[in-house]
Amino acid sequence: MINYEALFKVSYGLYVVCSGSKKKGNGYISNTVFQVTSDPPRFATCCNKDNHTAGIIKTSGVFSVSVLQQDAGAGTIGNFGYKSGKDADKLSGMDVRYGETGVPIVLNDAIAYLEFRVEETIDVGTHLMFIGKLVNAEVLDETAEPLTYLHYRKVKKGVAPKNAPTYIDKSKLEKTAEGEVFAKYECPACGYIYDDEKEDVKFADLSEDWVCPVCGEDKSEFIKL
Repeated sequence: MINYEALFKVSYGLYVVCSGSKKKGNGYISNTVFQVTSDPPRFATCCNKDNHTAGIIKTSGVFSVSVLQQDAGAGTIGNFGYKSGKDADKLSGMDVRYGETGVPIVLNDAIAYLEFRVEETIDVGTHLMFIGKLVNAEVLDETAEPLTYLHYRKVKKGVAPKNAPTYIDKSKLEKTAEGEVFAKYECPACGYIYDDEKEDVKFADLSEDWVCPVCGEDKSEFIKL
């Protein structure tokens, strides 16, 4: 038997991974970026095969990782986590720098970035794991704390996109509580549903400055279903 709550005890960061060039680039939110060797420094990142960025990384052979700050806005997360690069130019209107390899690097809400050349690609079923050798890295903000997936879930009340390696169908996380009354609330801007029964904190108990984790809509605008 698998208790899926145990998977949330494994710690992760939250990053924007980009690939491509000035002519064509794209990016996605990832919480699976980790160092695999120290000399030389190599990192791995996983990307769903259905993600537009997966094909771009395979073609270009480069990718960048922007380390997001703890106070990263819902706009950055929503843009790279819940939109498809097949339908929209995710880099349009963003603060983008191009690295030594020509790869786009997103600076919005970033406290550091790293740039890689792909050395190996491993097929792990639904995802491709890209292992890259570090060619450049820079700290952008010495004071800000990095955003963790735990903070994103517990404080920002965000959820993993369906293509994420850590996505878990909420039907596997159902909670039961005798005598408690639960409700659902919908974001009128993007349709995101906050379900009291599936969350650790009821909607009514969230702070008044809480915003939709997908599009940034104010809590006060949510509609009770």
